[in-house]
Amino acid sequence: MARRRLIYEGKAKILYEGPEPDTLIQYFKDDATAFNAEKKATIDGKGVLNNRLSEHFMTGLNSIGVPTHFIKRLNMREQLIRSVEMIPLEVIVRNFAAGTLSKRLGLPEGQQMPRPIIEFCYKDDSLGDPLVTEEHIAAFGWASQQDLDDMIALSLRVNDFLSGMFLGVGIRLVDFKIEIGRVIEGDFQRLVIADEISPDSCRLWDIETGRKLDKDVFRQDLGDLGDAYTEVAKRLGVMPRTNGKPAAGPKLVN
Repeated sequence: MARRRLIYEGKAKILYEGPEPDTLIQYFKDDATAFNAEKKATIDGKGVLNNRLSEHFMTGLNSIGVPTHFIKRLNMREQLIRSVEMIPLEVIVRNFAAGTLSKRLGLPEGQQMPRPIIEFCYKDDSLGDPLVTEEHIAAFGWASQQDLDDMIALSLRVNDFLSGMFLGVGIRLVDFKIEIGRVIEGDFQRLVIADEISPDSCRLWDIETGRKLDKDVFRQDLGDLGDAYTEVAKRLGVMPRTNGKPAAGPKLVN
């Protein structure tokens, strides 16, 4: 597909002008970042896996009536998506204590939450995507109360879907973050899941061993990030194949 006008480039993806009105082409990069991009590396093949995994999750959500921006995968690194008005928030759903939640509240890593905990962060790299309350969101007009209610409902449905999918392949969904955008359909506004869902945006632990299969492998220098993502893809059956055999996993490029 011929390259079109670049719309936006982030840490892990590039957005290009789409072939039809209100569409974009989302390109998955091989870059890995942590600590607000203070730590960086290139993992050869990471973008291919995240493209396939995000397609797998978004397609599944669409099939159960959870709307997403995903239209179709175009090739190994690109997918066609709907153009949406992004709400400037990250929605974090936590099933077990880990990361900043453990640090803030002094909870032991791995402690199960009494119920899924939903948090919101304001998307601003220069501020480190700070945690915000619903009061902040309403006061600054980032989302209406109806939007917030719908975002929470969507996030819980995504959690139910992903938790079940991962449980079926022996993986615990510890937490994840999603982004949500607005689309106009006729005279009505609709919220849809946007951006991506991949091991970049989830904490995933092997149920039996506790082995981490997500970006914490890179953050904490726990091994090969490519091997971890490849393991997730293989278990879910979405590992790209060559001549009927699984392709080699992503590798760190120095």
